[in-house]
Amino acid sequence: MQILASFADISLWQLALVAGVALIASLVGGVSGYGTGALMPLVLVPLVGAEPVVPIIAISALFSNSSRVTAFFKYADWRRAAIVLVAAVPPCVLGAWGYTKLTNTGAALVIGLMLILSVPLRRLLKYHAVTVGDRGLALGSAGYGVVVGGTAGSGVILLSLLIAAGIEGAGVIATDAAISVVIGLVKISVFGLAGVLTPQVVAFALLIGIVALPGAFLAKAFVERMPLHVHTAILDAVVLLGGVFLVYGAFK
Repeated sequence: MQILASFADISLWQLALVAGVALIASLVGGVSGYGTGALMPLVLVPLVGAEPVVPIIAISALFSNSSRVTAFFKYADWRRAAIVLVAAVPPCVLGAWGYTKLTNTGAALVIGLMLILSVPLRRLLKYHAVTVGDRGLALGSAGYGVVVGGTAGSGVILLSLLIAAGIEGAGVIATDAAISVVIGLVKISVFGLAGVLTPQVVAFALLIGIVALPGAFLAKAFVERMPLHVHTAILDAVVLLGGVFLVYGAFK
């Protein structure tokens, strides 16, 4: 009942908007490997503020990433997933702990700047066709761990690292999802110990997570047919505008 009471100040159309964006973000994430953490802050921040956003996405992502692992299980590269997790988990704990110390303004700035930077970062790595071995993957994963611990929308970094390590196609989606499940559990543990997992956070996370469950299986049907450049361009535009909006709001 306490969880349902968290929606008392939220209208039905606002809940419908959150659910609709969650389904779209899950579908986009299932096709491209990223997008869920980049799109959800755009609708969550105006409703609940910036501070609860990363914990909400961390919990809800367990649903979407678990379904993605199930849908693409046979494509996962478990050896490289293990390399990433060994290197990324300790700094992820540090990043998540740092996030819990931010004010609402600080959280908006961190999330907004990460969204803005994610677009040129992805394009830069793709343009230069960066490749890495196991050692480079581990070093890059350590940096990713710090960023993912305290931000939303940082999945583009992991996606770029996996592609640079030589993983292709559905293997990127599957490996990314497997890693993200573990990273999500780590972040939730830190947020729980820090006392930031409020009933409102859990309520929104469950709404987003449950609605997003079918996204991975819908994405699997389209992953070999849909032209990625179209929705990638649209997603980049939305992410950039959303990041600018959050940074602007933080200074108001």
